[in-house]
Amino acid sequence: MKGRRVAAAVLAMLFLLAQRAWALDISATAAVLMDADTGRILYEKNPDRRMLVASTTKILTALVVLESCELRSTVKVTQEHMAEGSSMYLKPGEEVTVECLLYGLLLASGNDAALALAEACGGVEPCVGAMNRLAGRIGMTDSHFENPNGLDGEAHYSTARDMAKLASYASKQPTFLRICSTTTAHVGGRTMTNHNRLLREVEGCMGMKTGYTKAAGRTLVSCVEREGRTLVAVTLQDGNDWADHRTLYEFGFSRAGAAETAACGRKERFWI
Repeated sequence: MKGRRVAAAVLAMLFLLAQRAWALDISATAAVLMDADTGRILYEKNPDRRMLVASTTKILTALVVLESCELRSTVKVTQEHMAEGSSMYLKPGEEVTVECLLYGLLLASGNDAALALAEACGGVEPCVGAMNRLAGRIGMTDSHFENPNGLDGEAHYSTARDMAKLASYASKQPTFLRICSTTTAHVGGRTMTNHNRLLREVEGCMGMKTGYTKAAGRTLVSCVEREGRTLVAVTLQDGNDWADHRTLYEFGFSRAGAAETAACGRKERFWI
């Protein structure tokens, strides 16, 4: 009996130590780390708070385009495709393939590319309608989108949980992954470098998407595969997003159990 009590005390101590060791210090206002294969959330902080998501919106835009357009089809660029913010520097009158525009969308985060791709889907309104329908199919129940590029809007929002669902879905789309995991692309006479530093800094990173507006702050969605496991991480309004994603993956790949615990009395949960 005494031996059992000692063993139980040792296990309890180890559990408490594990809690302290992984009381993650994440700077983001909202964050989620999800197992892309099972949908199980490994860490969460304000996961259901509706927030601006900036250019991480373009993950959804790209998926809609891949469902409805041929990569080799072309789009004639017009003045209406010019947009504020980040750009792949399209010029009115040039004809660009959908594939080239997708590289411009996911690597250069081109707002002009987003509008040109919307044109390939029948126009901005039909494209946005398709985006919201796909979001509904994925189970993004706390999201709504009103443009294809992620510029701020009152009816343009999502949550860390919903964006993790989107990333998990996207992680199973080979063409999307091929493009968003490219560090540098030479297509259509252009050279574009991926804004996602994690591709160069985190083992097994398969890309996804960065984002920023003044109102949204820094947003980041990423995906990492190691030893047959795929995890996705989302941080919203996070001034330290690169470090936070590294921390989340270090935590996630070091834990395979499913015991729930709480961290620091804040609105955070993670699993060990």
